[in-house]
Amino acid sequence: MNRIHRATGADLDHARQLLHEYFDAVNVVLRDDDDAIRAFLNDASSAMWIAYVDHVPAACVAMRPLAGIAGATECKRLYVQPAFRRLGLAELLMAALESHAAQDGHETVYLDTKDDLIGAIKLYDRLGYERCARYNDNPQATIFMRKRCAL
Repeated sequence: MNRIHRATGADLDHARQLLHEYFDAVNVVLRDDDDAIRAFLNDASSAMWIAYVDHVPAACVAMRPLAGIAGATECKRLYVQPAFRRLGLAELLMAALESHAAQDGHETVYLDTKDDLIGAIKLYDRLGYERCARYNDNPQATIFMRKRCAL
């Protein structure tokens, strides 16, 4: 049974596990430590969702405010463990993020990715994200995308 759960500080262990796997999988240079993850989970303006498959933390996605762009938020750290891919977890997580963003009054969700993450790019295309100009200074990102929130 699959379940999507908005993470809180009590979910630090699962969040850490998934985020560290994500950092390793895509070779993230600037990595969050436990204090940063805890602060993020306790920040009301941010959000993180964890997908569970039979009570096992299998995937995650995060949302944070996007300073400098009015009405915008940013999708970060979408990750599905290899053993749980092709179960629709990424789509469920993105739906949770997009719904929350719209309910929170955001007009647009932005994200960045790398051109070698073909599966992620195909997912974002399928979900209606469109290419846009660079909006941040992430040195590892090569593709920038956005999607208007639907109410």
